[in-house]
Amino acid sequence: MCGIAGFVGRGDLDTLRRMTDAIRHRGPDAEGHWRDEAAGVHLGHRRLSIVDLGGGAQPMWCACAKCGGEGAVGITFNGEIYNHAELRAELKELGHEFRTDHSDTEVLLHAYREWGDAFVERLNGMWAFVIHDRGRRRLFGSRDRFGKKPMYWFHERGTFAWASELPALREHPDCPRSLDALSLRKYFAYCYIPAPRSIYERVWKLPGGHSFSYDIPAAAEIAGRVGVPPADSRVSRESSQAPEGPRGTPTLPDAHGPHVWRYWSYELEPDHSLRDDESLRQRLATTLEAATKRRLMSDVPLGVFLSGGIDSSAIAAFAARHVPAGALNTFSIGFQDPTFDESAHAQLVADTLNTRHRHDVLDLEKSADLLPELISRLDEPLGDGSLLPTYLLSRFTRQHVTVALGGDGGDELFAGYDPFKALRAADRYTRFIPKPLHTAIRMLAGLLPVSHKNISFDFKVKRFLRGVSHPAPLWNAVWMGALEPKEVAEFVGGDVSTEELYSETIETWDRCKQPHFVDRALQWWTQIYLQDGILAKVDRASMLCSLEARSPFLDIEVADLARRIPWQLKLRNGETKWILKQALRGVIPDSIIDRPKKGFGMPIGRWLREGKFSFDHAQTFPHLDVAFAERQHAAHMSGARDERLFLWSYWLLGQWMKR
Repeated sequence: MCGIAGFVGRGDLDTLRRMTDAIRHRGPDAEGHWRDEAAGVHLGHRRLSIVDLGGGAQPMWCACAKCGGEGAVGITFNGEIYNHAELRAELKELGHEFRTDHSDTEVLLHAYREWGDAFVERLNGMWAFVIHDRGRRRLFGSRDRFGKKPMYWFHERGTFAWASELPALREHPDCPRSLDALSLRKYFAYCYIPAPRSIYERVWKLPGGHSFSYDIPAAAEIAGRVGVPPADSRVSRESSQAPEGPRGTPTLPDAHGPHVWRYWSYELEPDHSLRDDESLRQRLATTLEAATKRRLMSDVPLGVFLSGGIDSSAIAAFAARHVPAGALNTFSIGFQDPTFDESAHAQLVADTLNTRHRHDVLDLEKSADLLPELISRLDEPLGDGSLLPTYLLSRFTRQHVTVALGGDGGDELFAGYDPFKALRAADRYTRFIPKPLHTAIRMLAGLLPVSHKNISFDFKVKRFLRGVSHPAPLWNAVWMGALEPKEVAEFVGGDVSTEELYSETIETWDRCKQPHFVDRALQWWTQIYLQDGILAKVDRASMLCSLEARSPFLDIEVADLARRIPWQLKLRNGETKWILKQALRGVIPDSIIDRPKKGFGMPIGRWLREGKFSFDHAQTFPHLDVAFAERQHAAHMSGARDERLFLWSYWLLGQWMKR
């Protein structure tokens, strides 16, 4: 895995080096810098060597005559293309000549010249790349379908710049540095900032499943657009939201900016001829096994994250079939607090599969001391409570291997989260319970004693009632967020409607072609929560340790099958992941399949009560309502309410801002 950065416009090689130095953790093995002085194009790369160790240096240039000759097309690439061998063979048949033996990076260059921008639709993998087409004075960039690999960009003062992470962009003097007011509101509504927005005003994420093109202007044209004063470091008090296209993709009014478009989206198209029978179970298992086998491609040591849950256990089981007996590396961490420990289940799976299992037992209390440093290294705030254990697992795994496969995506594709169980109850509740009675029920539920156990009963009841206080399109977002809409307005302020606050959620719900609320929820979890919450967390936590994480569940063939399986086979009689569980019987132990789901988190609520996190309201948050935060904090400390998600997100933002 790697990190990329570059720009067109103002700046020099020193600027580029500072940008790539800021993401050195993404690629500690090598670096590459290139400048086209006439065009003002700068390409930078940091490399974590995984495949083609000797021939994969970047930026990489194509020498093939069919591609325009030496140096006509170049690329910086972050990711892995799992079907690159098949594409290489096809391109050779079409007359392309390759320099390397098996570099997936070089395949991208030839594929671009052969099939144009649409070549990304042929790729099976994860990626974020920028291609410089020198003859056409054009840049072409793309991000993989689910957004596994990150890409940020800005267009400011005649400069167009991009990078894998925000700290790299901040090294460019033209990068805006004002915190975006609407993004700050969305952070507290979601616990993350959904694409295309970032924490900074006028700095954007390229959403998953999107590409862009940028026509490189002449030097005189660039100079004519320079002169806008640089942005300051204050929070913008007004929204700078640009007009939006599908999935909230910014369509900037500046005609000189990049053109961004969607090339793919996860669309549910259920095939109701599919039934819960042996043929479907076998097809699902075979497809997932093939996806896992593809991700064993590596020239460096490789292993599997093994939590003891269904998804990671399935990946480990399928991977074990394609390596020598007893040679598969598996990794897990456990905690001394039994409420947050799954190590016994991971060990059972490891023993069953005869893997080379490594397990580390950690003291959660001591591990919490790492949080300030970890948060300071995030490129933007991310309020996921499993950030720390994900980082600890990645750090432990990186001591032994460079690549790790995991089970990310299984819950989203196959309806694995507890909120899926609540959907039918929410539908009936909102149909038959009038508003005044709901208000009374919610007040009574507020009297339930607060428990700080992992996903406690009172937490689930109060979250359910909170969600159903709002229309159906908002249920999932409100269940998972730190604050309700009215609380966001009170805390952050500003005149922002609920529709604007949850614009991505509403657009995703409305765009779903299927009418049932389970299908619409599946679309939300897959398109928004997966990309901007789960995958962002795993990418940052693993890459901070220079570890590449791979997700077989997000293979295009697995996703294509999953989107055709009717929801009734995923959520059956209140049981989540029904069809996946049936497909995995005989692959992993039944005790793993049948045990209750357990999250990978931290005792945040208890830590807050014990004073492990300190709050400096006035200094850290001069733009937020300190009185609101103090009231939430006091209610949590007294045991009157469970405000763990808000206080965690609030504290995390403060630690991040101190950087």
